[in-house]
Amino acid sequence: MRIICIDYGAKRTGIATTDPLKIIATALATVETKELFSFLKKYISQEPVELILIGAPVNLDDSATHATPLVQQAIKRLQKEFPLIPIQTVDERYTSKLASQAMVQMGMKKKDRQQKGNIDQIAATIMLQEYLQHL
Repeated sequence: MRIICIDYGAKRTGIATTDPLKIIATALATVETKELFSFLKKYISQEPVELILIGAPVNLDDSATHATPLVQQAIKRLQKEFPLIPIQTVDERYTSKLASQAMVQMGMKKKDRQQKGNIDQIAATIMLQEYLQHL
């Protein structure tokens, strides 16, 4: 079974997944947020998922950000749509910055680095890989 991780945003959402053995995190997709739940329903119908991680947006002092209510609403909907799959939050601080740095280190062209969807996917992958390392 796989674990998926969601970097939830108001416009776009990055999604990463593990391999079935939960060894490697891989970018899966960036979808328009309004299409997220239909994407997840289709994916979960094809691949067994044992856990959904979602990035929790918090400030350095652990206070809520402007995006926190959006993520909390998404969590409630995830719980409703997928009641048999546990949902867990993970710290998403610095993941977008780390994703940008990773794209530079990978030699990604500037044009590709400017596509925010790439950042969202890589941020989700970073969160998921960090989670796997702590297991």
